[in-house]
Amino acid sequence: SIVKRVFARIDPIAVSGREYRLGLPNVDVYETEAHFIGDRELEVDGEVIRGKQIVIAAGGRSFVPDCPGIHDVPYHTSDDIMRIAHLPSRLVVLGGGFIATELGHMFHALGSHVTIVNRGHLLLRAEDHDISQRFTELAADRFDLVLGSKVVGVSQSGDRIVMEVESESESGRRVIEGDVLLVATGRIPNSDQLRVEAGSIAVDSEGFVTVDEFGRTSAPGVWALGDINGRYQLKHMANGEAKVIRHNLTHHDELHEYDRRPAPHAVFSNPQVGSVGLTEHDAEQRGLPFVTATLDYGDTAYGWAMEDTTGFCKLIGDARTRKVIGAHIIGYQASALVQLLVQGIHLGNTADEMAVGQVWIHPALPEVVENALLKLIEAFDVV
Repeated sequence: SIVKRVFARIDPIAVSGREYRLGLPNVDVYETEAHFIGDRELEVDGEVIRGKQIVIAAGGRSFVPDCPGIHDVPYHTSDDIMRIAHLPSRLVVLGGGFIATELGHMFHALGSHVTIVNRGHLLLRAEDHDISQRFTELAADRFDLVLGSKVVGVSQSGDRIVMEVESESESGRRVIEGDVLLVATGRIPNSDQLRVEAGSIAVDSEGFVTVDEFGRTSAPGVWALGDINGRYQLKHMANGEAKVIRHNLTHHDELHEYDRRPAPHAVFSNPQVGSVGLTEHDAEQRGLPFVTATLDYGDTAYGWAMEDTTGFCKLIGDARTRKVIGAHIIGYQASALVQLLVQGIHLGNTADEMAVGQVWIHPALPEVVENALLKLIEAFDVV
């Protein structure tokens, strides 16, 4: 029922979008692969296309690690896992990032036994360490976590997927079995499929097309936006970049810059995670004079009423400017709560202005943010 509901809504949107593009005047649509063969020159299904300007918005694809045997067994990625016909009794997830934790949460909530295999010792390791550690602790109560482990073999036995792993902390090998294997080990850019080097387009060490603050690549007249340029892998950031490029294509003397403010993001697992700005590790690496403040959900009226003992809001502030330079929330509706801090950070407000410059509704959940800000102000005053 869920699959039907999701794709009965999504698929018609894709179809109507295709029909819209095909019906646009002065637009030719080529539904096949393309690659560069020269400066601003593409080969598409045997035909050569040239343009005064080219916009690369070809995104990325799921990365599948070269584990022994993995290409000899059926596996799924985030592209197709939601279209499987039957709920797996046992789902094995390879990876520990946001894709692994979001989809792992969904299948666990529907009744699957979920095993997450990750080479790192923490899930969501790109988050602030305290967030990552708390999330991993809570995940251990829901999932079978196999962390700090290396996959040494994948095979199929009947209708079961068999994965053999070696753990850094345990001697010997462990065998994991499941009905379905989900590979969620990140995404890579499609620059290699486009053969961008033939168009004099530079890429970084990970294959992302390099761009300047205006979205220009190393090749004159060629622009790149979205996942393929490696700035962010977030739909809301790609939307903003598309608006910039649309302007810059026809206003060469009045170029707009890509948004360089801290990019917010959220992880829609359970619990949710919302984040914007620097982690504590980032601030340490940059040598910034920072202070931190952490407030538990349970220290506010709403959190206390929920009997929440795990959620918290962590803020990182610049002691010189009294501004919030990092905000990290884990818990109920974290994706919504962090937006309060995104607004203050992007508008350039100090923590003082964010905390006392408005009236906070009591006993609503945003008091978690208010009280965390007040605690950060106290930390500023001690420095």
